[in-house]
Amino acid sequence: MTNELSSQAFLHVLKGRRSIYGLSKESVVPDDKIQSIIEEAVQHTPSAFNSQTARVVVLFGEHHDKLWTITTETLRSIVPADSFEPTQQRMDGFKSGYATVLFFEDMAVVASLQEQFPTYKDNFPTWSQQSSGMLQLVIWTALEAEGLGANLQHYNPLIDDEVKQQWDIPASWKLIAQMPFGKKTAEPKDKEYKPVAEKVKFVR
Repeated sequence: MTNELSSQAFLHVLKGRRSIYGLSKESVVPDDKIQSIIEEAVQHTPSAFNSQTARVVVLFGEHHDKLWTITTETLRSIVPADSFEPTQQRMDGFKSGYATVLFFEDMAVVASLQEQFPTYKDNFPTWSQQSSGMLQLVIWTALEAEGLGANLQHYNPLIDDEVKQQWDIPASWKLIAQMPFGKKTAEPKDKEYKPVAEKVKFVR
């Protein structure tokens, strides 16, 4: 396969990666395939100074359900009861998925790098977030390539403490995002794009 064909295949899957909110408690691939995708993505997604700060927890079955129950009840305590129904519907949608990927960054590693390289001290938290963003895209796109739908949520820091307690997460791991996924039950809406010429400049 030529580089051109390889890049086109990659970009084809990338274009197909969208936020899918219609999910079911089914998977179109076995769990060991999902495990392989996650492990390969974590191993090979780049990080500043090869720091490998990314940490991932994948919740299946009742653990997946528990996460969205925790999130629902946390939000219930701060959202007025008379306007909670839309929030409940969103939570039910996430809970209806097959599993959830939790993305963390190990801040102990970040702090160690800040001590080792004080010149770049202020950059390491930013680089950590950038690496996490790359990992999220890699996993999201890989799941799409297997026919799974996913979406990305950010209910941190509201749920951080309970998540750490529930699944014995190390104190130094900072929750970054949550990605519920499963078999698609609905397709995404059409997406509008600004002209690429407004966003990209080539200098030759």
